[in-house]
Amino acid sequence: MGTGKRNHNKRRPSFRKLLKTSNVKLGNKLKNKQFKQENAAKKQRKEQRKLRQAISDVSTKAPQPLERYHKKPEEEEDEEEFLETLPTDMMEEDDMEEIRAMAQRASFITRDLSSCAPVHAKKRKGEQVAAYEKTPRKMKKKEEEKELIHLLPIKDKSRLIPQSMEKPVQPKEEDNDSEPEEETETVEEEEAGPSLSAEEQLELRAQKLQERKERIAHLGSAILSDPHTNIKKVKEMRAMLMETDPSVAVTVRKLVMVSLMEVFKDIVPSYRIRPLTEAEKAAKVKKETKQLREFEEGLVSQYKFYLENLEQVVKDWKQRKLKASEAVSLDCYAGLAEVAVRCMCELMVALPHFNFHNNIIVMVVPHMNDSTRKVSEMCCDAVKKLLKQDKLGDASLALVKVVSGIVKSRNYHVKPEMLRTLLCLRIKEVEVKKDTEALKPKQKFMSYQEKKKNLSRMQRKWKKAEEKLQKELMEAEASESKDKKLKLHTETLNIVFLIYFRILKKAQKSVLLPAVLEGLAKFAHLINLEFFDDLLAVLHNLIVCGDLSNRESLHCIQTAFHILSGQGDVLNIDPLKFYTHLYKILLTLSAARFAEEAGIVLQCLDVMLTKRRKQVTLLRAQAFLKRLSTISLHTMPDATVGILAANRTIMHAFPKSDIMLDNEMQGSGVYLPELDEPEYCNPQNTSLWELHSLKRHYHPVVRKFAAHLMRGAPSEGGGSLSVELSRRLPVELFEDYSVKDMTFNPPVGAPPSKKKDHFTIGHAFLDSELKTQIDQVLATEPDLTSLNFAEHRGSGEPV
Repeated sequence: MGTGKRNHNKRRPSFRKLLKTSNVKLGNKLKNKQFKQENAAKKQRKEQRKLRQAISDVSTKAPQPLERYHKKPEEEEDEEEFLETLPTDMMEEDDMEEIRAMAQRASFITRDLSSCAPVHAKKRKGEQVAAYEKTPRKMKKKEEEKELIHLLPIKDKSRLIPQSMEKPVQPKEEDNDSEPEEETETVEEEEAGPSLSAEEQLELRAQKLQERKERIAHLGSAILSDPHTNIKKVKEMRAMLMETDPSVAVTVRKLVMVSLMEVFKDIVPSYRIRPLTEAEKAAKVKKETKQLREFEEGLVSQYKFYLENLEQVVKDWKQRKLKASEAVSLDCYAGLAEVAVRCMCELMVALPHFNFHNNIIVMVVPHMNDSTRKVSEMCCDAVKKLLKQDKLGDASLALVKVVSGIVKSRNYHVKPEMLRTLLCLRIKEVEVKKDTEALKPKQKFMSYQEKKKNLSRMQRKWKKAEEKLQKELMEAEASESKDKKLKLHTETLNIVFLIYFRILKKAQKSVLLPAVLEGLAKFAHLINLEFFDDLLAVLHNLIVCGDLSNRESLHCIQTAFHILSGQGDVLNIDPLKFYTHLYKILLTLSAARFAEEAGIVLQCLDVMLTKRRKQVTLLRAQAFLKRLSTISLHTMPDATVGILAANRTIMHAFPKSDIMLDNEMQGSGVYLPELDEPEYCNPQNTSLWELHSLKRHYHPVVRKFAAHLMRGAPSEGGGSLSVELSRRLPVELFEDYSVKDMTFNPPVGAPPSKKKDHFTIGHAFLDSELKTQIDQVLATEPDLTSLNFAEHRGSGEPV
């Protein structure tokens, strides 16, 4: 046998081996631990039950002597001598017998251990029992098994050293019996402490708030100064969202949310960060690349956690859920939620290219239908900004999908503002652009054989450099494929028309119908030809049913003519019924509310009469000219200017309509102003006498247009308009001279003063003799002593 000492030390398992422990083994350990805890609890309950039973037996049964022993003769003699020495004259025999019986029946509770010695008292003779031996002993509580948390190992030169730490044990709640005592103690402590006045509390709050502000400013400036190095400080700032001090919790959380929003807007790169693949993680990279990857990973994770915090704040507000800390009351949740929604809206508009943008859209779009007006307007404005600035179409497509899902899931019970935001989509002439791109010849580069055949060596060298530069310019000019952009716009428009057609089919009496008609009027030129006949029939039925307001009916007419003015030119359709509808609606428009509908009316007139002048008869144009002049007498000045500008356009499009400026009649019949058919009301037999009244209007622009139309609307020469007025469209003039603020536009000048600016110096009378006589009369003093008017009366006059 070898003399060498055998190594009995068992090798410590490595951290990797500990991590490979099977789930079955961990499950068995957990079951064994639970089984031991249940057995210990059962044993403790059993002991407590036995103790309660023993106490109840002692209280009910008669006590029995625990020990029986025989006394020695010497002890008996001593006892007899002691009894004899007692004063028996004061005690009766019955009492003596009772005392002897009690001495023999001593129980383990009442007897004195020093007087009644047990059988084995010889071994303990002469020993005195200490006082601490008499006190009851308490059992030590069984120490709970401490759980370990495995940490990252430390790498040594030779091996990996596993690291672990004890899991911190949270103090258990004491029994309910001790809670009242603790409450009384805390109340006493509060009463004992000094109570602050209201002024002192405000000063303390201002001091705390100033400290938090300085902390936020310090972290924000550190992050912005060097984001790649101080990206971990974003986590420190985000931790302040959990402020627990009730006096400053609401203000600090609002400040942190807004500060983090501004920080992310500044440090977020202009590209989307994608997760690294396994091959990229395993590959060796430069130190700068590694630092950039760590920054991107930390930025994405912190941005994600920040968005989750904002979402949780809004959810708590909606669910009226009070947190366990109770640092923020339920009344303050509304203010926090408004700030959170504002931050999400700002990030949605400012960072459409970055990660989690679709998640932000999913959070913001439902709040467009929120009952709180401020939150709803905030979300709608943000969505409009996003749609107006979206050039690629990705964000627009994602937003339209979410809107479509919400409208369908809520059974069309949403606010009309949600659909009006779709009017801001940047989709124009999609099909036309597609055709022009298809016809455009693509750039073609010469092949090597063509170069060798047609060019010299120096020319081939220059051609190669030129083609290389041309390719680089093409790549820089179009970062996104135009085909992809066209595809996104087409898909977006299909979803928008799907929303509109669903509402026209299933919810015609919904409050969403005006918004749908406005959207159809804007995008009608992009609708497929297959839907034209059905859509025109639906629009006509909506007008005929009479359930629509004037504004909605005007939108129907506008949509129909937008359809016919685009791709509908190839269709042989005469929209006479829509002309009749507009001619009928013009007289029913209210003078007070006409300002809201004047813009739509002017747009309809432009599409119906000016752009379709070849399909419109002269009688129809004259009928509209007369009716527009009639309603211009009772409208606001901005609408009157727009109507007169539309009349000028009609007179230029139909030159023969100037016969309405004369008093002569052509043909038979009398003008019938109450007839709703523009073709049969005999407009050629009337004149535009309304222009004479408008010529004396208080508004200067109205007077200019009335005088201009009375002279036949000349383009140049006497009676022509200035360049500023003649080159403006009727809708633009209506907006330029708007009176929404209830002020004169342009301001009306003050009337001229009748008071003379200077006094006449010298004689005021032209006749010099009259002047002298007046001076003589004024120079003589009248005699006012007697005033007898009777002597001046004639004798024949009665008294």
